[in-house]
Amino acid sequence: MSQVLVGWCAGRIPDPVGRLRFLRAAAPAIEAQTDRRGLRLSYLLPPLLLLLPISLLLLRNSQATVAAIPTPRPPLVMPEKGPVEVWLVEQRDGSETYSNGLRIETSEAVSNHARAYRAFPAGGGAAVSRTQPAGIVFHTTESLQAPFEARQNRTLTRIGESLLEYVRRKRAYHYLIDRFGRVYRVVKEEDAANHAGHSVWADDQWLYLNLNESFLGISFEAETQSGDTESRLSAAQLRSGAMLVEMLRNRYGIRGSNCVTHGQVSVNPSNMLAGYHVDWASSFPFQSMGLMDNYAEPLPAVWAFGFEADKAFLHDAGPRLGASASAAEQSLAEAAHRAGLSPNTYRKMLRKQYRSRLSELNHTLTEDSE
Repeated sequence: MSQVLVGWCAGRIPDPVGRLRFLRAAAPAIEAQTDRRGLRLSYLLPPLLLLLPISLLLLRNSQATVAAIPTPRPPLVMPEKGPVEVWLVEQRDGSETYSNGLRIETSEAVSNHARAYRAFPAGGGAAVSRTQPAGIVFHTTESLQAPFEARQNRTLTRIGESLLEYVRRKRAYHYLIDRFGRVYRVVKEEDAANHAGHSVWADDQWLYLNLNESFLGISFEAETQSGDTESRLSAAQLRSGAMLVEMLRNRYGIRGSNCVTHGQVSVNPSNMLAGYHVDWASSFPFQSMGLMDNYAEPLPAVWAFGFEADKAFLHDAGPRLGASASAAEQSLAEAAHRAGLSPNTYRKMLRKQYRSRLSELNHTLTEDSE
C-alpha cells in the first residue's frame, strides 16, 4: 500500500529533479516496510505527505529547472514513414540521374560556406555540433508567373532562366524546381544556403534554430496567396518534387517530420511573433511528396520558445497553419499548468531560453567564420 502512495505522490511532481529527490527520500520508508511486515501505513503517512509539498515548493521556486526542460514535443499525428532507397545511376558533366527517375541539372551549382550548426537537446543540456542536414524546408519563389500554356512557352522559359540566375547570385536555395519540373542544384548540398533566415523547428529529440545551416532548402517556381488550400504547382513539379524528396531523405536519413514549409518555421525575434514569411502557409502538397501532413503538428516556435501567432499571421496563414498555432498554444498552457506557473510566466521563461540559445548559436557562427 505504501508503494502505491509513493507512486501517487511522485506522479504529482512534474519536475524530474524534484521527483527523483522525493523518491530517494521515500526509499528508506519503503525498505523498512519490506523488512517489517507488521509496520502500519499510519506510521508512513506523515513523512510522505510532508515530502510532497516540500518537493512542489522546490519546483515552483526553481525557474532554472523548468527553463532547462522545455515542453516535450507533442506526439506525431500520423505515423512516420521511412525513406525509399534511391541511388545514383549516372553522373555526367552537368547532370545526375537517380534510380527513381530523378534528374538533376548540376552545371549551375555554386559554392557557399560549409554547413556547420548546433542542435539543442529538447530535454535541455549542451548543444551538439553537426554538419549533416537534419531536414528540408520547402519554399516558393513568389516570382513573376505567366500562364502555364503552350503559347506562353517562350515567356515561361525566359522567366525561368532569369529566376535561376537570380537565386544563384543570392545562394538562395539548395534546389530550384522550375515550372517544367526541371530540378536545378543551386547551392551544393554540403554547404549552407540563404533560405530560411530566423526560423525554428523541433522533432522529438532536438531543437533547431536558424535553419539555413541545418536544413536543406527546396524552392518551387510558384507563388502563393493568403489562405490557399490547394497548391499551384504543375504536374511536372509535383513529380519532380516527390523524387527529389525521396533522394534527399534516403541520402541523409531525413525524417518526414522534419520536412516542413517556410511558413511553418519562419519567426521574427524582434517582436517574438511566428510567421515572418508565410509562403506555403496552407497549401503545400505533403501527400504528393510522400510525406505526412506536417500542418497538423503544433508549431514548435510557440510551444518550445514562446513565440505568438498574431491576428495578421492567422489571417495570412489560413486554416491549416492557424490550427497548428492554436494547438501549440494549448500545449504551452498545459506545460505551464504542469509546472505550476501561469502561461505568461512560462512563456517568458521560454523566450529567455530562446534568446540564450540564439546568442550561443550566433557566437558559434562568428567563431567558425574567423
